[in-house]
Amino acid sequence: MSEEILVNVTPRETRVAVIENGMLQELHIERGWRRGVVGNIYKGKVQRVMPGMQAAFVEVGLERAAFLHANDIVRSSPDAVVDGEEAALPTPPPAPIMDLLRDGQDIVVQVVKDPIGSKGARLTTQISIPSRYLVLLPQSKVIGVSARIEDEAERHRLKQAVTELAGLHGGHGYIIRTNAEGQPVEALAEDIAYLSRVWNVVERRGRESPSCSVLYEDLSLPLRAVRDLIRKDVEKVKVDSKETHERLQAFVAKYMPVLAERIELYSGERPIFDLYGVEDEIGRALDKQVPLKSGGYLVIDQTEAMTTVDVNTGSFLGQRNLEETVYRTNLEAAQAVARQLRLRNLGGIIIIDFIDMDDPEHRRQVLRTLEKSLAKDHAKTTVYEFSPLGLVEMTRKRTVESLARQLSEPCPECSGRGSIKTTETVTYEIFREITRAVRQFEAARLLVIASPKVVARITDEESTAVAELEEFLGKSIRFQADDQYLQEQFDVVLL
Repeated sequence: MSEEILVNVTPRETRVAVIENGMLQELHIERGWRRGVVGNIYKGKVQRVMPGMQAAFVEVGLERAAFLHANDIVRSSPDAVVDGEEAALPTPPPAPIMDLLRDGQDIVVQVVKDPIGSKGARLTTQISIPSRYLVLLPQSKVIGVSARIEDEAERHRLKQAVTELAGLHGGHGYIIRTNAEGQPVEALAEDIAYLSRVWNVVERRGRESPSCSVLYEDLSLPLRAVRDLIRKDVEKVKVDSKETHERLQAFVAKYMPVLAERIELYSGERPIFDLYGVEDEIGRALDKQVPLKSGGYLVIDQTEAMTTVDVNTGSFLGQRNLEETVYRTNLEAAQAVARQLRLRNLGGIIIIDFIDMDDPEHRRQVLRTLEKSLAKDHAKTTVYEFSPLGLVEMTRKRTVESLARQLSEPCPECSGRGSIKTTETVTYEIFREITRAVRQFEAARLLVIASPKVVARITDEESTAVAELEEFLGKSIRFQADDQYLQEQFDVVLL
């Protein structure tokens, strides 16, 4: 399987696309005026402790106060054992938040989830700083190994090497990342030395800096992409900016010289994303409906509470019988769903409504296909068995906004509902508002300002109703169309 990473840089926006076998699988976006803050470490000030929620709001200098739950305040044993790249250290049941924090207290925290929607950033005091091959856990002594490294001999080698190296640099804890598989001890030693320097700077800044200061800021998107996304399968990292290319070359020369030959400057005439069809894929990733090659399709609905995916056979008729048609459609849909979750960066609770299957073995195969297709997802996913209603429930870890919410905003006409009131409905609302206004206030005549479509309906199809209303109220009513008014908007003016 061939894999490439494309880096597209414009003055105020950087985009990174992960291409597998010619198809876009992931898209990461960073805009200069709104960089993500996940991974940043701050010296915060506790703004308000809330015993009822076992949490506190902490001011760290962002637009909104951030949220810190008692579960995310480190009090765990330094000898705890973890296994997995994103595994959290186990903690005992949280003490009452009032015993852990007080209003006005300074506290060092790290952002684990960007502000999403109306919610502030999510914080933890369990600091972790990633490098190419390791994640530093400065408050722990644990040495963990990514669960994706399956070879037991390699796991033992890596753990032994990092344990010995950690003892030379303060005895901190580390998680050994998937990228470390097969790496020599020298490469691990360089990472540990680098992380030790970073942590020393964070500690010094924590002592000297005022509240609401940034103590550590994660790398920019292109550098993070090289650090986190390059795997054995990645053949090239193509960059369309000379300046960014030079920065990446300097970065890999310092921290991962074996990758230098994979970083390539793209200087073609066609925009790099157009060349790989990425722009078209981004446009399709904003649509609710996703066509399948067989003729079936998915319908993806993202709400505040969860994301739902409905699978339909569409025009796919199959060749044998209905059960076989449904099975084939669901197999294709399972692969498509896994790709769409990565591409759209959908997280939280996800409900997949596959087409009903009677054969238990077919259900098992579809579930297995979904899990296998999710295996390359960098975000942590958990998939559950088919429910009694034939639904598959799953979760996907979310740390940043979905692609749609990064690139789109709610429709001003329908406020994100996806539908608007009909002109007939608005017409009768206007009639009710006219009656209400006349009963409350004295006026010789009335002026109604509304959208052209609504006014056209009133003066045409509802002209008789208007005449009857004027006679009933004893008032003259005039209607004025205004292009600035949306279909649901109107004003009744008393003259």
